[in-house]
Formats: sequence, structure tokens, C-alpha cells
Amino acid sequence: MGSMKETLGFQTEVKQLLSLMIHSLYSNKEIFLRELVSNASDACDKLRFTAIDNDSLYENDSELKIKVTFDKNARTVTISDNGVGLNRQDAIDHLGTIAKSGTKEFFSQLSGDQQQDAALIGQFGVGFYSAFIVADEVTVRSRKAGDLSTQAVEWKSKGDGEFSVELIEKPNRGTDVILHLKEGEEELLSGWKLKSILTKYSDHISLPIQMIKETWDEEKSEMVTTEEWETVNKASALWARSKSEITEDEYKAFYKTISFDFQDPLIYTHNRVEGGRSAYTSLLYIPAKAPFDIWDRGQQKGIKLYVKRVFIMDDAEQLMPPYLRFVKGVIDSVDLPLNVSREILQESRDIRSIREGSVKKVLGMLEDLAQNDSEKYQLFWNEFGQVLKEGVGDDFSNKDRIAQLLRFSTTQTESKVQSVSLKDYLARMKEGQDKIYYITADSFSTALHSPHLEVFKKKGVEVLLLTDRVDEWMVNYLTEFEGKTLQSCSKGDLDLGVLEDEQAKEEKKQIEDGFKSVLDQIQTLLADRIQEARISLRLTDSPSCVVADEKGMSEHLKRLLKQAGQSAPDSKPILELNPKHPLVERLKTEKACFDDLVYVLFDQAQLAEGGQLENPSAFVKRLNKLLLQ
Repeated sequence: MGSMKETLGFQTEVKQLLSLMIHSLYSNKEIFLRELVSNASDACDKLRFTAIDNDSLYENDSELKIKVTFDKNARTVTISDNGVGLNRQDAIDHLGTIAKSGTKEFFSQLSGDQQQDAALIGQFGVGFYSAFIVADEVTVRSRKAGDLSTQAVEWKSKGDGEFSVELIEKPNRGTDVILHLKEGEEELLSGWKLKSILTKYSDHISLPIQMIKETWDEEKSEMVTTEEWETVNKASALWARSKSEITEDEYKAFYKTISFDFQDPLIYTHNRVEGGRSAYTSLLYIPAKAPFDIWDRGQQKGIKLYVKRVFIMDDAEQLMPPYLRFVKGVIDSVDLPLNVSREILQESRDIRSIREGSVKKVLGMLEDLAQNDSEKYQLFWNEFGQVLKEGVGDDFSNKDRIAQLLRFSTTQTESKVQSVSLKDYLARMKEGQDKIYYITADSFSTALHSPHLEVFKKKGVEVLLLTDRVDEWMVNYLTEFEGKTLQSCSKGDLDLGVLEDEQAKEEKKQIEDGFKSVLDQIQTLLADRIQEARISLRLTDSPSCVVADEKGMSEHLKRLLKQAGQSAPDSKPILELNPKHPLVERLKTEKACFDDLVYVLFDQAQLAEGGQLENPSAFVKRLNKLLLQ
């Protein structure tokens, strides 16, 4: 009938994406069929879920299926489903725009390297647009379940920045995606080729994927079509099958479908839980690469929830805590009601039981990997280590297990690669050492060369170098490990326990007496900037350093808060001086430039910690003045 035809422009991001995708993904062009079949399967799942409370939506056709056909003369491949369908506004909203949050971050990470960009595009989940890899025009004809036959919509685009929508008549519900193939894509106009792609990528789809049956005609020496439809996939939920029946390739193919990832997963675990509070099956994967939006704690769309193999939702955040948001997979419950809502999920004891069990499976998978394949675990840690650290504060019941999985850079390895476990650290502790020492800083270099570490290096005591933004938050919760307290090198009085040199401690007391008047002068001069000036035991080479009070906030954490636009408490640091350094010794006799020298020592201490000076110009003038003396 044709009415209300409009030509509209794609959202700017869609235009960018189409251009990038067509060029970046062409070498892996077969995935267009996987993506479109996956979308068709989702549409059928959504109808099944919606029809739980309204079975009239089935319209006397409750046998959900996907059909793939081709027409050599018209040069088209068509993917059809009898799922929930689209109306006119749905077509505009879903096929003309990208509503996914993090779009800007996604584009900022594209590098121009086709292989890397292809992986990112896959993570972004842009299944429908993959049609333009092989098609120069795409037509979508769809009618939403429950709508009149005259309320169907036709969406059409050549992928050139515009699309048209108009109302059409369509007697049956669901969607037909019709691809008009580009020149050079003739191999896709073959039943054998399409079946091989479907078997390779979509065999696990739980709905039947049907094609017209073809037979070999001896007289014509070619394949000829019949009137019969045949199912070309196994058409059973992969996770519901026995593990012994599933090949590794099938597990990997299923992962790629649910994750929009082009790479194989790093590891996976498939479990069936029976008895206890609830019965369910879980198939959980850990990707090989972190997605572009990994830092968005609100983006938890990795777990698909099914009830008795009926799809319920694909962003069930109640099934996995935020610190495991990188986990992908499926959980299929036997006990939950089919009409379960998000509100019910939040209150359900069954869901809490499933969540606890699933977290244990993921942590167990990581523990096994760490113990038996350290190289592979290092790959995991490089991608997801900072996110896992959030679990120390997020998940009290599993804090000890998570602590065992943590990896760090240290003064012993002097490498940016975080590879040292807390158990490794304990095994190397000095005899008599009763604390695990750490330092937090803005960068690896700042931490490694911090003045606070000088006495530790002198005594051969290993120190953890914490340079991730999450570390300051983490150490508030990770206060001890296997009976050993974690101690910051830059907070409070230095306490090395039995490692301290008694003679040095006694010598310090004598030195303090000799420096008392100098310290009093410094205290008066810097009264508005420091809490106290004192002689240091932690410095061997540097003249000065700033430390936080034992219960105060570190200078590093203050900077992080300010960078995040949050207010930091107005606490003053403690200035520690190395009495054996020539600049500090000079304070005893300096008269004319005493003030300038003290200010320079204080500013130097702040700079050494990665801090910023309140008045850099004044620092430069004082330094120049001292240099000219």
C-alpha cells in the first residue's frame, strides 16, 4: 500500500561505524550471517517472553523458527524470523541510531589498525550493520506481533548515510532482512555455502534454522531445489547439552555469538547445579581482551538469564557482582518463575544462591588458571586485574580468595608487569619482617624512585608498587594477608620492627637533639603548610620527603580525589629531613638563605611524590637564587 514514506539520515555514529566496519571486517565477512541469525533468534526469544502473559501474540503460530533463503536472479539473501517484529518507530530507533552508552569512548579507541578495530567493533555489538559488509542495499520488512497487517514497516538503505521507512502490508508477524549482494559476492548465492556458514557459526542456536532442501540432479549435474524445508542446525540450547557432546569449537562459537567478540575466549566453565536452594545450569566465559567500556560499572550486560530455556533478559546485573562484569555467559534456572521481573530478581533468595554459586565458579576458574597456567593467567591479569581489585571491597565474603589472585609490581622485579602474588611476597620476606610494605603513586616510575623506598632498598626489603587508580581504594579494605599487616611506606612513623638498626635509632635521638632548633624554625616557617617537621630514618640519599599521618589521607589519594572533582580533606603532610644530606646539614649554619632553602626542600619533596606546586614560579626563583650563591 505504501504510505508515510520518509527518508531520514543515520545518526552520525552510525555513519562512522558503517564506514569503519565495511573496511575493517571485510576479511571476516562471513560473520554477517551469524549476526543477523543471532538477531532473529533474539527476536523470537523476546516474543516467547512477552507472550507468557499474552499468548494471543503468537497469532496461531507458536512454532518459532528462522528461515534463510537466496535468489540467484535477484542476487538476494533473505533472513526471516517469526519473532516479536518491529513497528515503524522501532525501525527508526533501532536501525537508524546507536543507543548504546560509551559510544564516544568506543570511537576514541579505534586506532586505524584493521585487526584491532575489528575486535573493538565486535565488542560494540553492531550485528545488524554487518549486513553492509556484503550488501549494497538492505531492506527490512517487519510487522510487530499483535499489530494489524497494514501496520507493517519497510526500512531500506544503501548504507550511504540515509534510510527510508514506509508503511506496508505484511500478513505474518516477524522480520525479513533482505540483502542485495554487492558485485563479487556471488558465492553466497549457494545453498551449500550458506549452510556451511550457518553450521560453522550458528549451530548452537536453540531455534531451528531452516533452508529449502536441495538435491543433486544427475541429469542436469547440478543442485536443484525441492518444496521441502530442512533444519540445518542442531536447534538445541548448547548449555543444556551434556559437556561430553560439545566440542571446543562449539563452545567458542557460542561465546562469539553471545559476546559480539571475534576472538576466542580465554577460558570457560560449564556447570549444572542440582539440589540445594536452586537448580540451574551456567556456561560462563572470560574474554581474552577487555571491552572498551570496562570501566563503566553500570555496563553489566554479560550474563543472559533463561528460565527453563526461555530467554528472560540479557543484562541481569543481579547475577554477577560489578567486579566480575567482564564475565560473559548464560545462566538457565529451573526454579524461577517465567514472568520474573527485575524487582523479583532483587528480592529472590534463589537469585542470591545462583549469584553466590556463579561467583565461586568464576573465582575457582581463575584460581585453577593461576595455579596451572601462569602465562595465561598473566594475560587475564593484564586485561582485567584492575577490575578484579574492586572485589576486595565489593565482596567481603570472598575477599581472601580474591587477595590470593592479586598480582603486583614490586621493587624486586622492577617491572611494570604486575606478576608478583602476595604469597610470592611472603615467601621472600626478610627474617623477622612482620609487615607487607607498599607505596602508592601516580606512575610506576614515581613509585619505583620514591625517596620513601631508600631505606627499604638499602635493607633489601621488597615493597609493592601500587600505581593503579583503584589501589588507594583497595588498600582501605585489604589491610592484612595471612596474618601480615599491609603498611604504607609513606604514612606515619617508619616502623621496620626487628629490621631496624638499634644503633641507628639511638643515633637518630642524638641527631634530633642537635637539630631541635632547626626543626622549630622550619615548623614556624611552614606552619600553614605542614603538620610537623622531623628527622627521618627512611631517607638515605634524598634530602627530604613528605609523609601522611598514620590515620591521614595520602598525598596521592588527595590528588586522585581532586582529579575526579571531589573535595579532599584539608590535612597537612609531615616534612621529614635526612640529617646526613649536605643540604639539610647546611640548615644548621645557613642564615641568609635559610627560608629559601627550606621552601626548596619542601617543594622538592612534593615533586618527588608526583605532586604539583602551588607556586612553581616562586620555586624556580628560589632555586636559581641558591644556585647562584
